[in-house]
Amino acid sequence: MRKTIFKKLETQGLIANYNRLRKNLPPRLPERIFIWDETFREGVKAPTVYLTYVERVKLAKLMDESGVSVINVGFPALSDDEKRNVSKIVNESFEQAKLTASAEPFKASIDACLECGIKEITLESPINGLNLQYRYKITKKQALQKIVESITYCKDHGAAVNFMLMDGTRTAIDDILQVFQQAAEAGVARLGLADSVGFIRPLSMKYLISHVRDGLSESIKKKIPMSIHCHNDFGLAASNTLAAMEEGVSYVHTCIAGFGERAGIAPFEEVVTATELLYNIDTGIDLGKISRISQTAEKAFALPIQFHKPIIGENIFAHEVEEDVEEMLAHPLVFEPFPPEIVGRETTVFIGRNTGQKLIQEMLEKAGIRASPRQMDELFRRVKGPHEGLDKGEAQMTYYQVKKLMKDLQKGYAMDEFWRMVEQVTRQKPKVTSDKKASTA
Repeated sequence: MRKTIFKKLETQGLIANYNRLRKNLPPRLPERIFIWDETFREGVKAPTVYLTYVERVKLAKLMDESGVSVINVGFPALSDDEKRNVSKIVNESFEQAKLTASAEPFKASIDACLECGIKEITLESPINGLNLQYRYKITKKQALQKIVESITYCKDHGAAVNFMLMDGTRTAIDDILQVFQQAAEAGVARLGLADSVGFIRPLSMKYLISHVRDGLSESIKKKIPMSIHCHNDFGLAASNTLAAMEEGVSYVHTCIAGFGERAGIAPFEEVVTATELLYNIDTGIDLGKISRISQTAEKAFALPIQFHKPIIGENIFAHEVEEDVEEMLAHPLVFEPFPPEIVGRETTVFIGRNTGQKLIQEMLEKAGIRASPRQMDELFRRVKGPHEGLDKGEAQMTYYQVKKLMKDLQKGYAMDEFWRMVEQVTRQKPKVTSDKKASTA
């Protein structure tokens, strides 16, 4: 359906589709895109979000059924609870998706994955000066050595390895090439680049990926696919993901509804739908399951999806009647980007306060109903009534009560609150200054 609907309109001369122009199709565009889901790694980083094991399995099974290629099931070294969840989900059966888990290039972190029975480990590490100096406090030479040793350790213990360069979009190209070359020689299955703080823009992403690809040897480019992981701090995660895809990246990291740390990462539904409908590239995803997956995630995360959210928001296929209904429905693509059925949705047309009285009268006449002026006034009053009769102050108060409840559900402890709690429990004062406590927060 996705391949024919727009082409048919083009052939009939009804629309112009610049996406299909040969000159607009990037030469390095992959023939197939693979969706790598990070919901259990990134999504659960949304403040104090907690998924029960049953919720994790339900979401993972839905992803598998929909055609997700890789599912990152978590970070076992994070906690005993996380490790138990990963161990249990590894024992579930999946038809299509491969499972991976994240680890840092340290033996204890890798062992946590191996003890869960994970057969594919994703090593995450930065190598730029900012992270090495302030986070790991090691040199670049030491970092590279740890990465190579960790890859070898994983493979020696029977696990395939993906390498993800954290903060890759703020790392010098020569350094990226150096670590990718060494990781490839050590035997990784995939090489990945992360825009960890969402700091790059699409044209810059294309520049970076193209120069990295040009700098890699032909054997590496042919044997080892690349992946991309984009955060949404500037609202560019989906755009940057597509920009990387245009330069040949075939594994794209996404999260359902774009949930995740801070502003989240590239939304699953946006990346998949854009890839399929705007690029005409197969992702292996059953688009009809997108709506169901997002609704399941919304419920599990207890985080509402914005009404105006692309693809899955309540408003995207909802239309208030402002002209003849028959004209509106003559061809839905007059006012919709694509048929909602493609992603498991449907068009909703409603009569609201912006629907004119004259239009309502015309609708009644077409339906064979003759209404007196008095009846029309009453009908129009009822149409507008829910809005005009609403106590806006009361509605706003309810809204802020719900918002406060959501904040309370998500809230952890600010650092000063945490140290006060430590002092109450241990009856010992922490040996940290207030400045340090504040900076940690």
